[in-house]
Amino acid sequence: MNIRLPGMIGKMAVGVIVAGVALIGMARNGDAAGLLTPADGSRPALVLQDHLVKVVIEDGYAITTVEQVFRNPHPSDLEAIYSFPVPENAAVSEFTYWIDGKPVSGEVVTKEKARRIYDDEKAAGREAAVTEQDDYRTFDISVWPVRAGKDVRIRIAYIQPAHIDTGIGRYVYPLEEGGVDERKLAFWTANEEVKGRFSFDLVLRSAYPVEALRLPSHPQAVATRNAAGDWLLHIDNAAPPSPTTGAALTAEDGGTGPATPAGDQNAPVASSAQAAGTRLDRDMVVYWRLQSGLPGSIDLVAHKEGPGKRGTFMMVVTPGDDLQSITDGRDWVFVLDISGSMRRKFQTLAEGVARGLKTLRPEDRFRIVLFNYQAHELESGFVNATAQNVARAIKALRQTQANGGTNLYAGLALGLKGLDADRSSGVVLVTDGVANVGETNQRAFLRLVEKQDVRLFTLVMGNSANRPLLKAISQASGGTAVSVSNSDDIIGAVLSATSKLSHQALHGVRVEIDGVRTNDIAPRRFGGLYRGQQLVLFGHYWGSGQATVTVSAKISGKPVIYKTRFAFPDTQTGNPEVERLWAFAAIEDMMREMQMFGEDADIKQGVIDTAIENGLVTPYTSMIVVREEVFARHGIKRGNRGRLVREATARQTRARTPVRSRRVDHTAPAFKTAQASYKGQRGSGGLAVDPFAFLLMLSAGMAFAWRSRRGRECRQ
Repeated sequence: MNIRLPGMIGKMAVGVIVAGVALIGMARNGDAAGLLTPADGSRPALVLQDHLVKVVIEDGYAITTVEQVFRNPHPSDLEAIYSFPVPENAAVSEFTYWIDGKPVSGEVVTKEKARRIYDDEKAAGREAAVTEQDDYRTFDISVWPVRAGKDVRIRIAYIQPAHIDTGIGRYVYPLEEGGVDERKLAFWTANEEVKGRFSFDLVLRSAYPVEALRLPSHPQAVATRNAAGDWLLHIDNAAPPSPTTGAALTAEDGGTGPATPAGDQNAPVASSAQAAGTRLDRDMVVYWRLQSGLPGSIDLVAHKEGPGKRGTFMMVVTPGDDLQSITDGRDWVFVLDISGSMRRKFQTLAEGVARGLKTLRPEDRFRIVLFNYQAHELESGFVNATAQNVARAIKALRQTQANGGTNLYAGLALGLKGLDADRSSGVVLVTDGVANVGETNQRAFLRLVEKQDVRLFTLVMGNSANRPLLKAISQASGGTAVSVSNSDDIIGAVLSATSKLSHQALHGVRVEIDGVRTNDIAPRRFGGLYRGQQLVLFGHYWGSGQATVTVSAKISGKPVIYKTRFAFPDTQTGNPEVERLWAFAAIEDMMREMQMFGEDADIKQGVIDTAIENGLVTPYTSMIVVREEVFARHGIKRGNRGRLVREATARQTRARTPVRSRRVDHTAPAFKTAQASYKGQRGSGGLAVDPFAFLLMLSAGMAFAWRSRRGRECRQ
């Protein structure tokens, strides 16, 4: 989190999703989430007193609640203006501000209206707060006033899908900043310490057996399992758990610790000023691993108020492991960002690439492309990965200095040039920033990729890349985009990437639902499914009863069909959050269309209407908190307040009952084989390892484009 003073420019905490990477183990000066103070000390800062996080992961999605207390130690009232990175696929659903000691929840209106109301209330000296989304980068929150010598309390909640990939689940609580804007970095210095209490509590409830849970970058975390089999993760600087309250589990432990109550996920927590200060400068990344050998399956989570009402559903398709391995030889192209924002990172990157090059076989070939303002090759064309050629390339990389802007288009264009149609090729794109020099139009990037028979696979590390642009490029190529944090267990990311690059894929995936009327399916475009991936789709339905669901695709040009039959419920009220998840997926589709073809008035209005109805913050809508009489004066209905009550009631009911399976294809299984799993894979150390896996393991996250001789056939 950042706090900055009114009228000043704060360091931007930028969101992640595609080709942006930073490197594991690097020093990150000033790239943390915390308090910001003007470098010259001319203005006072607020104190981040308490930072309390509660996460519940169940039924395929995660709900994160963040409660914070800020203190103004100065003799005059101040405005708090701060940002936090937009988590991947997350939608803010709650913003609560305590006025006169009582929590007041926010309502979503257009961005212009919210800002106008906030400014008017601030000018009148009355309490107000607003949450705005800064494009794809940050959620920016303004609170007025923080009274002299007083505290202010706020609560933010957001919801996001919790996907499983090759049997591994992953949740990230983002705290690191991107650190790619040198001008802003020079203006501000960061103090990322919480002076009072910091706590992080995560509850994982899964109907599928979970073998292990780990938080690799925070060894002080205590993980336990209660009698119901729920996993509980706890960090608290005010009251470290004792052996009588929890048992620490290692990455591979499968036993249970003493039961720990999950507690009320929405209850305010008392401030603890005596707690030791805690630095919030690393993302918190939680992994969990499902039991191997689970069957391929289809799960359904639905919400429907009753007969005659419109229902909303989330369908999760986890295919069986039908995809065969590929053993073709390869060419490698490394496209490396050497712009100024990479200055502190490039030598670490160079060492990672060096070790990766050493794992190539002599019959492999490689090219290295560097780009900042412009792009150039270390050597012209491909060279064989002999010891001599590798040593020469490593020496040149170590002598390279990072500076200048980021001409991503030039680097990618040169990297894609000259690929050999008769050889399988890997293109590795490494950048931690955004395209700010040369061609920056998304349509131009899409045309560049569409000219090539190429698959773009992206691992993202850090909170800084232009996520919409790079995700669109990956999807257009039939590839995928996956974010990776500096705090990730990079081995997990390596295993996931290796599996996808070394196996066939499902292409041209389609889902048909017959027997129950459905509409408003999101996402509208699925693309491909790679080994271990899930297909998650949302939609509306009317009526109830048995439906036939057919998943069709092609593997190496040959059609495959998976079919099952199950019932859509007539009444189901246990998961009202599914409505917000559908809305977010629908909004993403509309935003993607405008990013590709330009802003359209009707589509923009569709985003606004969907966001207001479902209480979501978007680039066009904001969440405003004012006194109740001000809501009434502006004619703002308290719809989100009612939605929050329904969701909280449903969560409390779920917490009191055993978790139940959401699988719906028990009687007519859609898949004949088990889900993909890392267990049982063969290779070095029991893992499926190739040269690219070693590169990923050592340099911690790279955009990967895969090009196969059979690519055109697979796309048919």
